[in-house]
Amino acid sequence: MKLKRALTVSDLLKMKHDVYEFEGTWHDAFDYPEKSGVWFIWGNSGNGKSTFALQLAKYMTSFGKVLYNSLEEGQSLTLKRAFERVNMHEVEGDLHLVSEGMEELDKRLSRQRSASIVFVDSVQYTNLNFKRYYDFKNKHKNKLIIFVSHATGREPSTKVSQRIMYDADLKIWVEGYKAISKGRYIGSVGEKVIWEEGARRYWGD
Repeated sequence: MKLKRALTVSDLLKMKHDVYEFEGTWHDAFDYPEKSGVWFIWGNSGNGKSTFALQLAKYMTSFGKVLYNSLEEGQSLTLKRAFERVNMHEVEGDLHLVSEGMEELDKRLSRQRSASIVFVDSVQYTNLNFKRYYDFKNKHKNKLIIFVSHATGREPSTKVSQRIMYDADLKIWVEGYKAISKGRYIGSVGEKVIWEEGARRYWGD
């Protein structure tokens, strides 16, 4: 089998990549991230992780159809109130909510004209091992898959979620109502405030 030609530095620098053209505080935090791959959001309870995930989901409707798979909360009252807090009604029709296992999600994303951006909240409720995760992300490599995870201390709470975090293109740590970029795509500020008053109380800024 004939080997492919190795790339030169010039070849790499000339490559064009399809990116999300983030603006404002989103760009300040996360620069221009690539349009496919895996992102990973994690943090401890009570720090704004769920609110940030929904803020991001709402913002991502600017770039394509968004599917939010709420495995942990389903269609609970707490999720309804979280949707209300971020004024999710403003993107009615651009974001859809499901609560289904990964096999069902796989089938849904395999359909024509399925969502290009999908949130999985949270990874601890997926029953994924790393091989199943890897197969899933490769099957849907033309989409952006965003996993939300619990934390123990400053690490994702399970070994599988830790491996997914290390594999992810954009890693976002949530602490004290700030979402902090931890790798690959970091803007000029490198963090986004989720709730200003809560962040001031926590960080003393």
